[in-house]
Amino acid sequence: MTRPTNRFDQGRRRLLGSAAFGVAAAPLGFAQAMDAQATPATPRAASSGATTRFARISQVKTRVLDIGYAEDGPKDGTPVVLLHGWPYDIHSYVDVAPQLAARGYRALVPHLRGYGTTRFLSPDALRNAQPTALAEDVIAFMDALHIDKAILGGFDWGARSAGIVAALWPERVKSLVAVSGYLIGSQKAAQAPLPPEAELQWWYQFYFATDRGRAGYEKYTHDFAKLIWKLASPKWAFDDATFDRSAQSFDNPDHVDIVIHNYRWRLGLAKGEAKYDANEAKLATFPPITVPTITLEGDANGAPHPPPESYAKRFTGKYAHRLLTGGIGHNPPQEDPGAFVQAIVDSEKL
Repeated sequence: MTRPTNRFDQGRRRLLGSAAFGVAAAPLGFAQAMDAQATPATPRAASSGATTRFARISQVKTRVLDIGYAEDGPKDGTPVVLLHGWPYDIHSYVDVAPQLAARGYRALVPHLRGYGTTRFLSPDALRNAQPTALAEDVIAFMDALHIDKAILGGFDWGARSAGIVAALWPERVKSLVAVSGYLIGSQKAAQAPLPPEAELQWWYQFYFATDRGRAGYEKYTHDFAKLIWKLASPKWAFDDATFDRSAQSFDNPDHVDIVIHNYRWRLGLAKGEAKYDANEAKLATFPPITVPTITLEGDANGAPHPPPESYAKRFTGKYAHRLLTGGIGHNPPQEDPGAFVQAIVDSEKL
């Protein structure tokens, strides 16, 4: 991999002035620039969405997984696959999906491997969470539902997976909405150390690299995830019921293994699977994304995230960027569902 350009190095230096803790948006090696913004901890009122839970969770099998997913909207509507991140779940889209359905879209929200009702079919399968494995889950999910092409939307791990699918399989993507932009990277890129203040942003990643960290996350999953929510969205005044609804998805028997493998793989501390090597090699070249894309960023995102100017040129098709204001943090589809829905709708019109 070539070394980062001066613009990316400047982005890293800007991070040194930030006092915010990092969350999952752009871990080491998955963005060439990071710009964590310190924001006041003044709470912002939680979104007043009307939907409490998805009415039904369906299951569909791929070669590797039995995937649990929520669905809303007409079967013949344009498919929109919505991907969540860590430590969140499908309820990040509980108010997005019905709004899309009301506009005639078919909204599909799968639990990632290690979440909710998604299960591995084989007890012997590696609980692998390397980026291409998660991205290929999206393709397998679409294949299982006989969906040839879909709009993809995501944040955090979900934005990365959506971006990878758009980069490697553009023929399967009608348009893309990605929070925090271009999050594609590689293990090799992750080996380059950052200055100490920047490394501090990834405290949880280094914690997970230890046996103590794995044991700690397993013992305190609920409290750990809630802390991440607060750090990632410091102005989002979510209540206990909102968090607990999503936290139930972390009771999945593979959850801890998936989370730990994801972060250890990024640092080169855990092996992946050879079947993904070819695609990981492609991602290490930072391929362009050619499909119509809208990227989003919250003005109060407490996670390290690359500034739009560092990744805009990675999107070589029709492209627009939107800054969401009013104290929006790391989880825009749940914090500002209307804006996320509008981005999905507008991405088709670029």
